Amino acid sequence: MPKLTDSDLKQLWARAEAHANAQQWDQAIGCFTRFAEARPDDPRPFVQLSYVESLAGRYRPARDYAVQASRLRPRDAETVKELVARLRTFNEAEAFKRYFAGLGPLSRLPIPLLLACAAQFSYLNLQGEAIRLLDEAKRGDPEYPATLLARGQVLLYLGRFEEARADIDRCLKRAPELAQGWWLLAQLPGSDGATRHVEQVRAQLQRPNRPELERVLLQMALHRMLDGLGDYEAAWQALEAACAARRRSLNYKPDESRALFAGLMAMPLAAPQPLASPVDRTPIFIVGMHRSGTTLLEQLLAASPEVRAVGELYDFTSAMRYGTDHHCKGVIDTTIVARAGAVDFPEVGRRYLEGMAWRLGEEPFFTDKLPSNFLNIGFICKALPQAKILHMVRDPMETCFSNLRELFSEANPYSYDQRELADYFIQYRRLMAHWQRAFPGRILDVDYARLTEDPAAVMREVAAFCGIEFIDAMTDTRSSTRAVATASAVQVRDGVRKRAVPKWVPYARHLQPLREALQAGGIEIGSAD
Repeated sequence: MPKLTDSDLKQLWARAEAHANAQQWDQAIGCFTRFAEARPDDPRPFVQLSYVESLAGRYRPARDYAVQASRLRPRDAETVKELVARLRTFNEAEAFKRYFAGLGPLSRLPIPLLLACAAQFSYLNLQGEAIRLLDEAKRGDPEYPATLLARGQVLLYLGRFEEARADIDRCLKRAPELAQGWWLLAQLPGSDGATRHVEQVRAQLQRPNRPELERVLLQMALHRMLDGLGDYEAAWQALEAACAARRRSLNYKPDESRALFAGLMAMPLAAPQPLASPVDRTPIFIVGMHRSGTTLLEQLLAASPEVRAVGELYDFTSAMRYGTDHHCKGVIDTTIVARAGAVDFPEVGRRYLEGMAWRLGEEPFFTDKLPSNFLNIGFICKALPQAKILHMVRDPMETCFSNLRELFSEANPYSYDQRELADYFIQYRRLMAHWQRAFPGRILDVDYARLTEDPAAVMREVAAFCGIEFIDAMTDTRSSTRAVATASAVQVRDGVRKRAVPKWVPYARHLQPLREALQAGGIEIGSAD
């Protein structure tokens, strides 16, 4: 084959991008592969091959190309930013950390690159590493709004609320048009009842030509602030506007969710696999609907010297994607379910544990607190016979309303419409009942109301189920100083508290569609008392 000239390569790259933009994945892969063959030391085509293979749904080659690109050690900022995002997508945290360490001293990295890498460390729940990069970025430019916002977010996760407030206030003083700043401010303790903030957010909503996502952030912030002031009618109007706008931006199809749940419940169930050999690490999966109390339970377990709490992770999802060679947007999809019959589940379990090893210490137990792993329970039971599964159960109205008023990523697209949210909750409850029948003794239901009323009694039951020793510190979240990178980052540091009046009650009239849909699906609704 004749050697390609620079002009040939430029044209080849342009064709590859055109094919990718047209979603002609195989043609794009062919062009990028030819480019890589001509320039085997250039990391850029390998990064692009990783993207395109993912878009084509092929997980293993996409992951392998990302790792291969990291070994070529790109240095230009744009390729670095793309590559670290790729490595994090595949939970290749060790490869990411090795590659990042090779970039040189933090003081020599440009601020946009520090911010991009800090974001990936934060996504991996490595908040200490993230804040180290953000501190360096702030030293480089103490007034840069993007740094102040990113640092405020991570400081919130770390529980350093006053420092977070200082950075966010500083950002908004310089750039009050930044919607994310107001949304972050509304998360902080004491910000939800400030009248002056309400007027400032309303003024920002009047700015013309606001992108819809920015309006969603502002309306969500306004909802929280008005709720804190007790102006529930205006708070509902803000929430309703935010949810409607967010739902318009998402390509969510309820029928696809129903098909996924049906596929999971139709899977043939093999007999439980015995442990092949003694294990020195036992995962404790904490699952349930988002906003059901999973963070609270993990914080209580974290007080045990036998437990390493590691937060919300997608490592089991990654192991299943690798096992089925399928890349999907959510935790799982119908393709993964269809291919599960050919999966080597002991290999999935081994891959999962090996991928987790770098996070762990000497503790014999560790938590994996990704609520939506309830979808993976059938696979977890096959892949990890030693795993303990704790299922948080919370009042349906409390759970659903808490979902409705939270701004999630695209991972929870069902949560912005009352009837769609109810439908998803109904399917979730049916699936959990199915898993309980299919895997008796493998799942412990943990009632949120009981946990907040009598944490000692419930945590004794949890400890006995998991096989760990109960200690008194496991009844108070304030004994833990670990980072919390979830929507409960603020509430969980306030101790175990039972709310006198459920948060949804002032909005009961507006939530009738949710209540009626839940009841029509056979979900029992308790009183508002």
